[in-house]
Amino acid sequence: MLLPVLIALSACGGGEEKATKNGRGNQGPAQVGFVVVQPTSVAQTADLAARVVAFQQSEVRPQVAGLIRKRYFTEGALVRAGQTLYQIDPRLYRAQANEAVANLNSARANAEATRVRAERYRPLAEIEAVSRQDYTDAAAQARQAAAAVEQSRAQLETARVNLSFTNVPAPITGRIGRSYFTEGALVTTNQADPLAVIQRLDPIFVDIQQSAADLLALRRELASGGVVPASAAVRLKLEDGSDFGQTGTVQFAEVMVNAQTGTVTLRARFPNPQGILLPGMFVRAQFAQAIDQRAILVPQQAVKRDPKGQATVFVVGPNDTAVQKTVQADRTQGEFWVVTGGLNPGDKVITQGTANLRPNAKVRPVPANTPQRVQPKPQGDKAATSQKAG
Repeated sequence: MLLPVLIALSACGGGEEKATKNGRGNQGPAQVGFVVVQPTSVAQTADLAARVVAFQQSEVRPQVAGLIRKRYFTEGALVRAGQTLYQIDPRLYRAQANEAVANLNSARANAEATRVRAERYRPLAEIEAVSRQDYTDAAAQARQAAAAVEQSRAQLETARVNLSFTNVPAPITGRIGRSYFTEGALVTTNQADPLAVIQRLDPIFVDIQQSAADLLALRRELASGGVVPASAAVRLKLEDGSDFGQTGTVQFAEVMVNAQTGTVTLRARFPNPQGILLPGMFVRAQFAQAIDQRAILVPQQAVKRDPKGQATVFVVGPNDTAVQKTVQADRTQGEFWVVTGGLNPGDKVITQGTANLRPNAKVRPVPANTPQRVQPKPQGDKAATSQKAG
């Protein structure tokens, strides 16, 4: 009775081993999903620190000395160009203007008298009733008197200008700040502090700081071809992380590098109708500087990093093998890595089934997101089960 039992156990063990071998053999290469990549146009965006600067800024300064008699504006209000802001005591300058008027009238009277004398001497000098020298002196005095009239007229104009300066106007239209001087304060033409500061806030400038090295690399790419300039549209993120909502445009870039920071300033202009942007505010500027027409977008799940930090992908190689490639992927765009080197148009990049994939392994490539087929249970398993049951 012992011999039949051993034979049966031996038969069961052989059936399990055969079934296991058959099961592994039926699994075959791993199924992987791939996408066919092609070059496309990808914007090279920049996210840089920036600072808000007033579109126009003017310091209100006195052009004559005197006591401030009155202030005509409300601090923080909108003022118009030419609007009177302060009045400086005008009495001294009005008196100077009146004196200049009197001097001009006197000069005119003297000029008239000398002119008439010279005209009378001329015929007398011709008949030698008076000496030629007397006529020459009379004519010179007439010319001097005429010049004195012009001098007096200029002095009158200067006095009138100084008198007009006693009313201090707004040089530009904008929002005026606080007044640094009150009524009764003495002001002079060479004082250090302005009376007030006016800033125009709509539109407004944003100064963007970009590394000189990055700007140089961008210019080289533009010169090499394949990369074309992008539109100058700029968007802003405020200090609280929210979007500004208005789109600006880049006006120009500085032609010099800041020696302390190594950056170049780019100036953008923004509409600011609500007055949200204020001078001195720090923001983040986001804009496309160029468009790379040779970049390739690869789904992020397909890109891995090796121990050296280099980006790698698997592609379907000859004879359905997994070939690992090192690529240049320095930035993302949405759910894709922007690959600028290492791939060729038409490569089949493996995006699914990469967890346990090894270089040069045999694979069964199918287009990405293809439903996976469930293999039927091997017959060897059924045989093994029947042997165990036996």
